[in-house]
Amino acid sequence: MKKRDLVIGAGGIAAGAIVVKMLTRPRSVAWKDVARVVPHSDRSDFIDIDGIRIHFQQFGDPAAPTLLLIHGFTASVYVWKTAAPLLAESGFNVVALDLVGFGYSEKPAWFDYTINSQARIVSRFMDRLGIGKAVVVGSSYGGAVAATLALDYPARVEKLVLVNAVINDDAKKHPILRLASIPGVGEIITPLLVDSRAFLRLRMHGTLAPANHHMITGERISSIQRPLKAADAHNSVLATSRNWHAKRIEQDAHLIVQPTLLIWGEEDKVIPLENGLKLYNSVLKSRLIVFKDCGHVPQEEKSETFAELVAEFCRDRKGRVESKERGILFEELS
Repeated sequence: MKKRDLVIGAGGIAAGAIVVKMLTRPRSVAWKDVARVVPHSDRSDFIDIDGIRIHFQQFGDPAAPTLLLIHGFTASVYVWKTAAPLLAESGFNVVALDLVGFGYSEKPAWFDYTINSQARIVSRFMDRLGIGKAVVVGSSYGGAVAATLALDYPARVEKLVLVNAVINDDAKKHPILRLASIPGVGEIITPLLVDSRAFLRLRMHGTLAPANHHMITGERISSIQRPLKAADAHNSVLATSRNWHAKRIEQDAHLIVQPTLLIWGEEDKVIPLENGLKLYNSVLKSRLIVFKDCGHVPQEEKSETFAELVAEFCRDRKGRVESKERGILFEELS
């Protein structure tokens, strides 16, 4: 058999596999089918915002000061599974929500999946829960949403915590996101990648610091993959990547007036530390803390220290924190 025939045959098999994958994937993931294996599902609830069913988890005393936690791109409330209960134990009402299109929130095709729209939904979510003002904590892409909330709805944000936050469009330079931007190509590769355990494992090796690679377990992979396994999730991931307009955060950071705690992992390869330094130099009332042996998700990699620092920041009127002997590389205070 000629080499050309082998290539054509292999191509045909691959194309067939893609078609089967596209045709057999479920339309959505039903909460009733997965609730028993979702961490803290006993803390889960749903609320309707602008016709969209939003999933959230709540910990602690509802009458206590509120901490609102916002996850990153392709993530969910899972990233707060350890930090949220710790913060609640420190005396806070902790509310973690799944953004529209992620986790177990609804993933409507008509939503535009922009950062501005996500911030608007978060503001209306606060209205529905009766939260007038909160300390808003945003991780990665959720940091861009949190910063936008602080800029556009400043009365809702008492203080701001930005964790390895997205502040520009540099992430769009990643080869996979470049491919995803191509019409047709993105629709093919997105379901194949987000539904691949091998790809997620590889991605985690780039997300977590080497010292924390022991966290890459089958349970973690399954928990991250589970809400991404359906057609509606594939659409929301793709739509978010194509509507990724975050330059405004870097440009307008100097307009953020709330006391702001910036937390970064020294070894973050996703959103490098230089972005944290840009925010520190722009946000007047900011503090920057950098964790040693930590990558892109300090709330998971250094959960206890993360929770302690955030709690101290919230309690102190001026947002001061004490960083001695906590595995912190350095602290910069404005």
